Amino acid sequence: QVQLVESGGDLVQPGGSLRLSCAASGIIFSSHVMSWYRQSPGKQRELVASIGAGGSVNYADSVKGRFTISRDNAKSTAYLQMNTLKFEDTAVYYCKARAVFTQRDYWGQGTQVTVSS
Repeated sequence: QVQLVESGGDLVQPGGSLRLSCAASGIIFSSHVMSWYRQSPGKQRELVASIGAGGSVNYADSVKGRFTISRDNAKSTAYLQMNTLKFEDTAVYYCKARAVFTQRDYWGQGTQVTVSS
């Protein structure tokens, strides 16, 4: 059974930092592209960042220079370091794993990030 479990969401003040984690089980982690998406009320889910099986990274323009995605294949865990958080970063953040060979997607349940003063 595949499971992606996100953690690390919290209430933080503007300018603060958080690190989200996505722990995967039931998949060959190193053979999956890992991505972080977010969704705010009334908005579509949007891609925040992704990291390939080989380590190549991609970021949404809105988070470039502030967020860093990484992965630890030994721990089957992906991370999203979020710095200089803004009000507009408030959202539920979801982790997605996409199998390199089959393109099958797996999603986590989401973790809430709220940026508020």
